[in-house]
Amino acid sequence: MIGVTAAQWSTGDRSTCQHCGAHVTDRFRRVFGDDRDRAHRCDECDTYARLSRGSAAGVDISVPDSETSPGRHGGEADA
Repeated sequence: MIGVTAAQWSTGDRSTCQHCGAHVTDRFRRVFGDDRDRAHRCDECDTYARLSRGSAAGVDISVPDSETSPGRHGGEADA
């Protein structure tokens, strides 16, 4: 009898953004994700400027996060 080992991450777990839960495609994960094809951020919750520098792969980058930086990307800062 041959034993079967389950993968640590199932396809269902990898097909969603780990930050916001939005669906991400296999291609997005391969291009922007980490070395295990997991997306830590996606285009639903982050900007292309950040994604293209590694935020989807879980890399800390210097471009301000639009979720935590008021007034970024056309938004208005709270007065």
